[in-house]
Amino acid sequence: MLEDLPVAAGSFARTIDQHMRLIYWICGVWFVAAQGVLFYFLWRFRQRPGVRAAWLPAEGRRELAWIFAPVLLVLVCDLVIEFDSARVWAAVKEHAPEASLEVGVHASQFAWEYQYPGPDGRLDTADDFRARQLHVPVGRVVSLRLESRDVLHSIFVPQLRLKQDIVPGRQLRSWFEATREGTWPVVCAELCGVGHTFMQSTMVAEAADTYDRWAAAQAAGGAR
Repeated sequence: MLEDLPVAAGSFARTIDQHMRLIYWICGVWFVAAQGVLFYFLWRFRQRPGVRAAWLPAEGRRELAWIFAPVLLVLVCDLVIEFDSARVWAAVKEHAPEASLEVGVHASQFAWEYQYPGPDGRLDTADDFRARQLHVPVGRVVSLRLESRDVLHSIFVPQLRLKQDIVPGRQLRSWFEATREGTWPVVCAELCGVGHTFMQSTMVAEAADTYDRWAAAQAAGGAR
């Protein structure tokens, strides 16, 4: 199943995939163990001639162990997942590296619009330009400034393992670094209205020099 994940094309994509594999294997082991115990009980306590069913109250230590031992094991597994998720959260959300490019992402029903800095390298100045595709340079850290113009949205790029809710009235931040070239979908992962399914665009991850030429053409008034 994990082999069917989209290609990992972001700097923290493999970190998230490793966390998913941990959860996958823990749940997989528990599933096999639970089914094994179930089938053992079906065989061990099957109906047999001359043997009547009996009610056995769970009052002894042996009976209670069947309750508390699995609870303890599940708690240990849960703590392992929690500690690992804290590591992943810190890597993705708490320790963002310095960005070389800041892009404004404007979400609205039902479209994405991307705001780029012009030659001065700063957003919200006169030389900014806007695009419907998200172009980014491979190997450079990109910071996203996320804003919604109406309702709750969520930007999702599966290949980057990037997902961040966008809340009306708030300016949120996210970041990534594309590690390979490619063109991938950008979708909204939050039900935002009747046109939610069609709220899609594309992200183009390209070589840094190719991106620089594209950005220069846009800033000079080239095709959007």
